Amino acid sequence: MSKQYRLMDVVTKGSVPPPCDETLGLTVTYAKDGTARGVWKVNGEMINGNGVVMGGFIASAADSMMAYAIASCVQEGQHFASINLHTTFHRPAFIGEIEVEAHVERMGKSIGYLVATLVQEGKEIAAATSSVVIR
Repeated sequence: MSKQYRLMDVVTKGSVPPPCDETLGLTVTYAKDGTARGVWKVNGEMINGNGVVMGGFIASAADSMMAYAIASCVQEGQHFASINLHTTFHRPAFIGEIEVEAHVERMGKSIGYLVATLVQEGKEIAAATSSVVIR
């Protein structure tokens, strides 16, 4: 079994983030009451053959930020996992910083519904929605 990371400790105590966040270059700056915000530093390794950020990386950044949003809502000892992820792309993204914000739209006993937006240079590049199972 892989190591489990306490996402809220990453934000509140400066703990080491999960490897996926470090690989992406994603830094979470805020996570509280169902909202999470951060900055994604896109590097050249994330560029596809068309010269723009590959969509899978964009979806991954949204998914990671939504994890922090839901982590700010669940009880100690509860676990969660994405059960779907839908990403809509509005414009291409490039090397540089992208602001990522996510929030919990609705929280049930066993399912949470989340949304995320990604903005580069003041323009929305993508939006994502996800359902998350909570146990």
